[in-house]
Amino acid sequence: MIGSFKTNSPLNIIFLLIYGFVLKFYAFLHPHIPIAQATDGFLYHRLLNFLAPFGKTVPIIYPVIVLALILSQAIIFTNFINNQKLLHKPTYLPALAYVFITSLFPEWWQLSSALIINSLLVWVWATLSSLFNNPKPKTLIFNASLVVSLTSFLYFPSICFIILVFFALISMRPFHLSEWIIAILGLLTPYYFLFAILFLGGNWNPLTYLPSLSVSVPKFQYDMWAWAAIILLIIPFLISGFYIQANILKMLIQVRKSWSLMLVYLIITLLIPFVNFASTFEYWILCALPFAAFHAYTYFYAQKKWISFIIHWLFVAFILALNIWLPVKA
Repeated sequence: MIGSFKTNSPLNIIFLLIYGFVLKFYAFLHPHIPIAQATDGFLYHRLLNFLAPFGKTVPIIYPVIVLALILSQAIIFTNFINNQKLLHKPTYLPALAYVFITSLFPEWWQLSSALIINSLLVWVWATLSSLFNNPKPKTLIFNASLVVSLTSFLYFPSICFIILVFFALISMRPFHLSEWIIAILGLLTPYYFLFAILFLGGNWNPLTYLPSLSVSVPKFQYDMWAWAAIILLIIPFLISGFYIQANILKMLIQVRKSWSLMLVYLIITLLIPFVNFASTFEYWILCALPFAAFHAYTYFYAQKKWISFIIHWLFVAFILALNIWLPVKA
């Protein structure tokens, strides 16, 4: 099956759909109705209120939305990676890796604000990766910062992704003060219009839309399934590090910088859930996209076929076992 995803055949989209449904069949049998947390943005609260009447009568709408989001994100992410030439040739391996990774934790089978903003953040990363030698960077910088700001309307701590924009300016561009100012303006623009609407509408209460920020260490009750999932996340990532180092001198400069940006993207996603934390794994789904890129590198460049074969079937076996175990736990 890995061999099929190493090609760029559209048939792989059908395989992704099958994988996505089979690996999350528990979510379709027992639909979870999402509840907004205090750390979620006002726009996510309104989205859930809009979906609530449908969700009460047809709760399966939530896993359907989740599957649609994951598949669309997987395909778009793969297209961006292929366009940026992060792998030697076009492939669907990043999409496969993303479907696998988003199936590791039951919380990642549920609709959440973090899952939704993955659709926006993948575009932000691709936009920032294209800054190198771009003749018109200011538009891209403004748009990327603006989209980062918009993600905070869904999940407020995601405002911290402005760090990714600033890192891209440092690594992809020579220093131009005007570009940094444009990045800040892009970040402020959505809030400017939001507060203008509130003021003109006579509903001036900005603190409602600006939650306080705090950094704390979450406390989780890890079980063997969580530890096994974490190990499955880490091992292919570590293997990809060896392969990337072995091939780094063969990469174009832009490709090297794109991988560096991907690594910073991963680090930010691992740290952001510590801001206004909730004791749940759902917000760590932000790290699924960058992890998928590194896992795909392992699948693609593994010198021995049995490495990809074993990793692939370990994921499948673990996720299916988790689907079977969850009803027993309940």
